[in-house]
Amino acid sequence: MRNSWKVAKWEIKRNLKNKSFIISLIITPIIFMLFAFIPSLFNSEDEATQVLILDELDVYTQVEEIVKSTELNWELQQTDIAETEMAALAEENEHTAYIALTEKGLEEGEIPVYVNEDVGDDFLFEASVIETPLRQLQLERMDLSDQQLEKIGKGVSLKSAELEDTKEASQTEGEAAEETEGDPFKHLVPGIAAGIVLFSIVITGMMIFTSASQEKKEKVAEIILSSITPTELMQGKIIGYFILGITQVAVWLVFLVPIALWKIDFPLLEYLFVPELALLLLVALAGYLLFSAIFVGMGATVEDMTATSNFQGIVMMLPFLPFMFMGPILMDPSGLIAKILTFIPVTTPGVLLIRLSMLEEWPWLEIIIALLVLFIFIWLAMKAAGKIFKMGILMYGKNATPKEIWKWLWT
Repeated sequence: MRNSWKVAKWEIKRNLKNKSFIISLIITPIIFMLFAFIPSLFNSEDEATQVLILDELDVYTQVEEIVKSTELNWELQQTDIAETEMAALAEENEHTAYIALTEKGLEEGEIPVYVNEDVGDDFLFEASVIETPLRQLQLERMDLSDQQLEKIGKGVSLKSAELEDTKEASQTEGEAAEETEGDPFKHLVPGIAAGIVLFSIVITGMMIFTSASQEKKEKVAEIILSSITPTELMQGKIIGYFILGITQVAVWLVFLVPIALWKIDFPLLEYLFVPELALLLLVALAGYLLFSAIFVGMGATVEDMTATSNFQGIVMMLPFLPFMFMGPILMDPSGLIAKILTFIPVTTPGVLLIRLSMLEEWPWLEIIIALLVLFIFIWLAMKAAGKIFKMGILMYGKNATPKEIWKWLWT
């Protein structure tokens, strides 16, 4: 293991001095920042609508409070302009609307609104918020009792009632379910964070493929293997590129988290640092160990990157296999397709992260079984990659064929 750490340190130092790696490390968060800032440069804030109200009903104060509470983009003013003049003035003045709260309008049940053509089509929908004080005023003028007013003001609403198979659910469980329901960010935020970690370290781990192939082509592997074993070399590469991937994630987060906190109006850090994050990161780590073992083994079978066979190319696409089934998984995270893919090791990390990000209640039995299958497969993949790496790293002159790789696995 000591020699493996030496290889890991060597891989880290070599890549940190590599200009292309440093450029990609810095350019990626800059690109994300540009996507965040550039749209805001072109999207100027909408001009506030000047709303002048003729108030014969003495409800202007209530209207003003409602407009402030709903944060409408209005500049509210009270006016004495006669209703007969409002149409002409609305046509002349841009971004202006006139509302006549008159006794006649209240009696007829129609309040006239005069709007300039520059005002958005959704203005009447926005203006519907002032119907509440007008309706309350109508009820007060009907000489109803306070109890009748309260009952009418409360109104009647329809509520969906779920049928339950059992009636033994406690009140505490019901309250907890209500709190969880309707909060999509509870699992989504840590799921996205774990997905970013998985994506970045797997992309960095793909560099193992290039590294092993390049060392084989330049015959550097022969020199290295004169002092350490192939297994130590393989383990060192996996450890080294894992640390490089985590470094990349850390640099990205330094740039992206402040932008997210600035752009997104909700407590991101409270959603992020939850106990569920530990399990999601474990899934991401397991995904890296699996794919890095595959990459390092396949890298040792390639003589020249320009002559990579279709077989090696297909293997390199394995981490992106869950994207082919993204539609069915998003439509039904608890569906048959999603469950089957959860237990296939090469799709387990990606599919499990997607499912756990969307499901309110996690299927713990499925999670435990999927992780057990995944870790057993990782152990087998490490063993297989060790055999392939040991034989392939010293084979020169051609790329290994699937038949030869299969033969190495059983020697």
